[in-house]
Amino acid sequence: MPDLAVSRRSLLADASAALMRAGVPAPRREALRLWAEIAPGAMEALVLNPDAPVDPRKQRDLETLVRRRSEGEPFAYVVGRTGFRRLVLRCDRRALIPRPETEGLVDLLLAKVRTGRVADVGTGTGCLALSLATEGAFEQVIAADVSLEAIALADENRREVGAPVQLVLGDLCDPLADGSLDALVSNPPYLTSAEYAVLDPAVRQWEPGMALESGADGMATTGRLLTEGRRVIKPGGWIALEVDCTRAMMAATRARELGWRDVVVETDLFGRERYLLARRSAVT
Repeated sequence: MPDLAVSRRSLLADASAALMRAGVPAPRREALRLWAEIAPGAMEALVLNPDAPVDPRKQRDLETLVRRRSEGEPFAYVVGRTGFRRLVLRCDRRALIPRPETEGLVDLLLAKVRTGRVADVGTGTGCLALSLATEGAFEQVIAADVSLEAIALADENRREVGAPVQLVLGDLCDPLADGSLDALVSNPPYLTSAEYAVLDPAVRQWEPGMALESGADGMATTGRLLTEGRRVIKPGGWIALEVDCTRAMMAATRARELGWRDVVVETDLFGRERYLLARRSAVT
């Protein structure tokens, strides 16, 4: 029996109802956003002719997306992309979903240095590296990650953006040469093990844990970056890190103890202490 065509109105009503039953916030808005992914111009078409029949193939496509979203999969993974600053990037379970807060790292670093060599450590989707490559005037932008899957995803985004970013596989600063960088930027994992254990299932069950959890005090990776950064950053060069707002001052204290100077904590769009910037001293 051939598929029976349903109207746009009925399709969106059914999708909204399914998302509501799953507890998805603003279910009608989410249904419309998912429908727009499948049928560009769908929102206008829905207003102009809500009772027009829907192609059965598009109906099945929407039902698939609604099912995935109803099972708790984040919207960015369901649609396969997300926005970051001026870019639209591929996004899936191979890497953490870029957050709006992380965008601030780009502005803060570019205010300090725009040329030379910069590395994005723990690049994930490549969002920071690609933004620096397209907005700065760097001689070289390096994107490093310990995850081969994340590197593959960053490579896909690099090809789509067309930015000259060098991808390297390795654990934090291990693949970077001594004194080779004018700047290092990173959004490292910074949750404690206890915080990660009670994290919202929409995050914990879908996004890679290695990009979120960082030991008993949440400072393991940040501490390593502050230590290893002194090896790879030239004297006078900058490090810019996203940190947990509850441990920003702890991170600043750690930086000063290690010999970084001009240490400053900056706030994000919500007024939370979110970013740590510091300058490499001339002392080893």
